[in-house]
Amino acid sequence: MKNNILTIIILLLTMTMSAQTVEKPKGNPLVEAWNTPFETPPFEQIKEEHYLPAFNYAFSVAKNELYRIKAVKTLPTFENTIAALDRSGKLLNDISGIFFNLLEANTSEGMQKIAEEVSPALTAFYNDLYLDPALFNRVKAVYEKPGELTPEQTMLLENTYKAFVRQGANLDEAGKEKFREYSQRLSSLSLAFGKNVLAAVNAYSKVITDEKMLSGIPASALAVARAKAEAKGQQGWLFDLSMPSCLAILTYADNRDLRHEFYMHYNTRAYNDQFDNQQIVKEMVLLRDSLAKLLGYDNYAAYVLEERMAENADNVYKLEKKLLKHAYPVAKKEMADLQAFAESIGFQGQLQRWDFAYYSEKYKTSLFNVNDEMLKPYFQLEKVIDGVFGLAGDLFGLKFVPNDKIQVYHPDVKVYEVYRGGKFMAVLYLDFHPRDSKRGGAWMTTFREQSVDAKGKETRPLVSLVMNFTPSTADMPSLLTFNEVRTFMHEFGHSLHAILSQVTYQSLSCTSVVRDFVELPSQLLENWSTEREFLNTFAFHYQTGEVIPDSLMQKIKEFENFHSGYACCRQLTFGFLDMMWHTCDPHKVGDLLAAERKAIQKTELLPPVEGTCISTAFSHIFAGGYAAGYYGYKWAEVLDADAFSLFQEKGVYNQTIADSYVENILSKGGSEKAMTLFVRFRGRQPKIDALLKRSGLK
Repeated sequence: MKNNILTIIILLLTMTMSAQTVEKPKGNPLVEAWNTPFETPPFEQIKEEHYLPAFNYAFSVAKNELYRIKAVKTLPTFENTIAALDRSGKLLNDISGIFFNLLEANTSEGMQKIAEEVSPALTAFYNDLYLDPALFNRVKAVYEKPGELTPEQTMLLENTYKAFVRQGANLDEAGKEKFREYSQRLSSLSLAFGKNVLAAVNAYSKVITDEKMLSGIPASALAVARAKAEAKGQQGWLFDLSMPSCLAILTYADNRDLRHEFYMHYNTRAYNDQFDNQQIVKEMVLLRDSLAKLLGYDNYAAYVLEERMAENADNVYKLEKKLLKHAYPVAKKEMADLQAFAESIGFQGQLQRWDFAYYSEKYKTSLFNVNDEMLKPYFQLEKVIDGVFGLAGDLFGLKFVPNDKIQVYHPDVKVYEVYRGGKFMAVLYLDFHPRDSKRGGAWMTTFREQSVDAKGKETRPLVSLVMNFTPSTADMPSLLTFNEVRTFMHEFGHSLHAILSQVTYQSLSCTSVVRDFVELPSQLLENWSTEREFLNTFAFHYQTGEVIPDSLMQKIKEFENFHSGYACCRQLTFGFLDMMWHTCDPHKVGDLLAAERKAIQKTELLPPVEGTCISTAFSHIFAGGYAAGYYGYKWAEVLDADAFSLFQEKGVYNQTIADSYVENILSKGGSEKAMTLFVRFRGRQPKIDALLKRSGLK
């Protein structure tokens, strides 16, 4: 009887609604069938003017799909409701995947203006979806009487039901309107935050014509700086705030005033300037807190962490404080040793933040007789790619085939077909070098994710890795620092999670896992970067062809934990700051900088610098998906160190362990609980011991 009443209610609700139709825009490549290799996006045909008409049409298509789900006259079932919801919105997902990825990797003023229209529209669309009582009643009916389901179907059902509840489906009408208001505004603010940070980065550059000012900076960095100046029709050397350029100054420039200047510009991005993000930060924190309280949570962290491995803020703080307890004494000694070293070579006074990278590099060279410039000749980008691909082949049976016929969004991008055992697995896009249209950092993303439709047809993913590595010049190939090699492996680890995905439902595939689990595959792969067997496959001197010698290999292992205490404290700085913003009472936040300083004072190792601020450029939490989740990097480090210890026990190329890793983690996406997958692979719950040992903190 209850189900019959529910059916009548649903039918009454759907009778008041009608399907919407928007005419399909003619000649628009975004909405036409992609007759391209592997149905890859036809980037060469896509113009900015295509996006808005395509989005408008895709919205109408998606709304009609939802209307048809609500209009089903039979009782709600997993297949006609939950699976149907997962498979709806494909065109909208495809267009969004292209637009928002290019907004980050190859943006323009026109793209940013389009985003200002599209982002609120997307938020409104998903609000309409999750706040629709007819849809929720169908989902709830299946949730209460699911019938026999597979573990993956059970996971999708639970995720779908919780998504509706967590997006306000149980609120009254007044509450729903508030939820719409908060989420719409947050969407716009997040977009504005990221736009301001990119603008602040691009607003500063410095052309240096006096070569004496550049003393200490390696020839490779100077060559890139000269090429940048020439590209802008200027004489001399151009340095900017892109990471390779700015880092070259901070790490190598003997001119302390120059280091100070670049440090200040980098660490005042979007703070007290024309791109100031202070009010955006405050408003976002207030709105997130208000949204969480509207849904019945104590704060935004409680809302976010309910669906993470950590579960609650207490567990996050417990991990962070435990790590700080081990790391801070080590870091204090590291700083004392660095101060003494700097003084021994003539430095006077107390080290400041713009001195750290410079003297740290010199100290590392002194201790281990090795530095990045000595290692870079062995890490030519093309050879590193070969090595990483080879590792994926040896461990996971993957084969990468270049394909220059697949269209790309920028000439820098290279494309590969990926196969495993003869089966097509994915298309992989690689985009390595900085440009004004690309935001800083490194990330993995997808233009399309893996799934299987109702008829059993499989869609394989389109995966993209985006980085900001030093480019080649006319006289020198792109040579990576060891840290850049690790960064590449980190992002490639994410790509493996997508490439090897083998689930049914798109919302559970690839990297669609809880945020504090998503970094496990990326950080795990970094561990091979110091393995001799791996380095022997690609680390050849770009001029002599000599494989990296044992002496340098040993040095890499020796300095792997150099300043590990400092590095841990630095990550904890961001973690504590993130948690402060999402557990505090936003009404009591007065001065933004004062709140920030109080949150991170327990991790501080150098004197604060007046006028600098982290929060206004903290894109991970204010323009990305890491709000109340930055701790996840350290959480995943516990997982990855523990997981790699199993490889170390059995052999880092052990095929049985590698196969188990694919079967139990990489192929599973979010089709089961993260802890269930980890325990199935490792044989037990994770322990922190391996991380402390690896980091030299125990």
